[in-house]
Amino acid sequence: MGLFDRLFGGGKKKKRSKETVQTRGVHMPDLKIPVDEKFTIQFKKNGGKFIYCDSFDEVLDGLRNIIEENHWQQVPFYSLNESLEKRFDKEQIRFTRKASESEVFFTTCEHLVAQNGSILVSSNQLMEKKLNEIPENIIVFATTSQLVDTIGEGLKTIKKKYKLRIPANITTLKHFQPSSENSKDFLTYGSSSKHLYLLLLEDL
Repeated sequence: MGLFDRLFGGGKKKKRSKETVQTRGVHMPDLKIPVDEKFTIQFKKNGGKFIYCDSFDEVLDGLRNIIEENHWQQVPFYSLNESLEKRFDKEQIRFTRKASESEVFFTTCEHLVAQNGSILVSSNQLMEKKLNEIPENIIVFATTSQLVDTIGEGLKTIKKKYKLRIPANITTLKHFQPSSENSKDFLTYGSSSKHLYLLLLEDL
């Protein structure tokens, strides 16, 4: 599928489409390129790091590599998601509900937004926390079925999915490195730059 097959499957990327996307303004007419390719370009442009995984075993391998790379073997992971903790309970990870005890926030998300390479989250992931209240290092576990083209599409999908139980505290994780634009995006109000890893599982 799109860039993921070419980037991790050994094929050649189409240099032309990548350069065109990167040089076009945000408000220019959208290019007809795969959503996964668009997200990859914008996400990396924001400073994010991701590991594409064909299976859950590869997700586990990717997580272990992240932990080893950052020397987080003895660091508890801040988590607000009991289901996520159970899914990774065979790993040697200690979880905590106190952000002050951790350097890493381990979470899921609502959607991956191709338009600007952001991660759409809500109270399902953050509860009532603002982004500046969580650790600066974040590991997001997501699937390719969560990719959407725009924030508007993501919000519509959230409304359709949750119906009368629409979550609060909807915001985006977008700035993964210091930028003069950080304070200009109202959806990232109260946030600061985060170091973000994305473990992306193919489920389509």
